[in-house]
Amino acid sequence: MTAAQGNGGSPSARPTLALLHTVLSLPPVFAALAGELTPGTELFHIVDESLLNVTRKTGALTAVTRRRVLGYLESAAEAGADLVLVTCSSIGPAVDAAGDFIPVPVLRVDEPMADKAVRLGMRVGVIATLATTLEPTAALVERRAVVAGKSVVVESRVCRGAFEALQAGDRDRHDELVREGLRELVADVDVIVLAQASMARVVDALPEDELTVPILSSPRLGVTRAAEVLSSLAAAAPAPQG
Repeated sequence: MTAAQGNGGSPSARPTLALLHTVLSLPPVFAALAGELTPGTELFHIVDESLLNVTRKTGALTAVTRRRVLGYLESAAEAGADLVLVTCSSIGPAVDAAGDFIPVPVLRVDEPMADKAVRLGMRVGVIATLATTLEPTAALVERRAVVAGKSVVVESRVCRGAFEALQAGDRDRHDELVREGLRELVADVDVIVLAQASMARVVDALPEDELTVPILSSPRLGVTRAAEVLSSLAAAAPAPQG
């Protein structure tokens, strides 16, 4: 686990965004998006790959993992975060359960993506490289559809072997398997959501003739929502005295 506070622990009037990751490569991706979409915001990252590793090996969120997620969210709030953005869909249910116990807003990175998918179509494809990520994302889409008062059909697809290829450092094989999964799914749905942020670059490289339906990824949509929440919090804050 690593943590690095963007403001060095010094007091600041600028809003502070904490990001909880389970993949070591994601902090630079989200730092770049935050710099673009919410400039001036202080950032710090908490990274613990074991949260995802345990969930993948056990096939479900354990009670210990749920408590650890809660602990990280509490630590982020204690460190001065005004908002916590969790970038891993596999631990999403633990985030939902912990939110009521944290004194600052907590946002799942995949929730804005699910909301947009529900707006765009009634047949929603969900694609992932891990079953432990696929199931929470599909459940989230169904739940957000209920909130929106819509009925959707969710088609789920796991790109088997892709996650293992990425872990082994074979990015080309990972990307090939994800592309194959997208090609198989695209004819059956109105919109596709990528259940993992690491899949987003595959879509960026697809030729236009394969982009026959919208394909949504979570990082940009999640950070955009985070920027909106931080702006709302700033607007609601009392004016400084004196």
